Amino acid sequence: MDIRRPIALLLFLSLLPAPAFAWGRLGHWLVGELASYNLNPRARAQVELLLKGEQDPTLAGIASWADDLRGNDPERFKATSRWHYINAKGGGCAFDPERDCKDGGCVTRAIEEQVKILADKSQPLQARRDALKFVVHLVGDAHQPMHAGNRDDAGGNRFQISLRTPIQPEEYARKNYVDGVMGTNLHSVWDYYILASAGLNPKQYARKLHRQVPSAHAVGADSAPLAWAGESCSLIDAHQLYPQQHVMTHAYLDAMRPLAEQRIIEGAERLAELLNTALK
Repeated sequence: MDIRRPIALLLFLSLLPAPAFAWGRLGHWLVGELASYNLNPRARAQVELLLKGEQDPTLAGIASWADDLRGNDPERFKATSRWHYINAKGGGCAFDPERDCKDGGCVTRAIEEQVKILADKSQPLQARRDALKFVVHLVGDAHQPMHAGNRDDAGGNRFQISLRTPIQPEEYARKNYVDGVMGTNLHSVWDYYILASAGLNPKQYARKLHRQVPSAHAVGADSAPLAWAGESCSLIDAHQLYPQQHVMTHAYLDAMRPLAEQRIIEGAERLAELLNTALK
């Protein structure tokens, strides 16, 4: 392989805007699906009421709604885009809401505010429905390490990667797939390629992860979104999520997949606990 081609592709891609989606559709679907298994009867009934009339009235079915606003309601997506992540402006992983969540603009503050709306039955049904959609999505975001960090590269969006892979990219990125090499970034690797490279359809993947739950790393009792984000941030260095080279093979995907799956399981269990409490 001519090494000059991936390098040239990286230089070109560094000039392009990158999407800010987290976990991709598959990851968010899995968080919603696994969480639905652990809803208590009252929470399940409330979810059914709130999602009545949706095209796919399940937690999994609405899990990517907050990202889909990019195309369906661009103004609303712009207004809520900062809800999807948090960045420790002071370095380290000790997030400071007053410093890092100006005007409520971070994932942890957004989860807290949307849970309040969801739990308030005096709120209009539509407001509570949208709050549920945001909560399902944002809890997933908080458990994606690239959405809670302390670097100045937009959560890995500006850390360019040349990935040799047989996996076809998502439609928006197909123009960047040349001769089996995908010009992408570290954020997108975590969004899409780590899970996609498992080669499972959503239902198969959900069954696989559901079987792993008893042996998964114990989910902490701390139900505070700020603590979840702190965990995500600490994983970046602890597991060396940033590779030393910008040219990547599937070895990285295989090595990181267990961690990604663990975070999805943890996010799903915490989401279920959050909904069981808010919808009691």
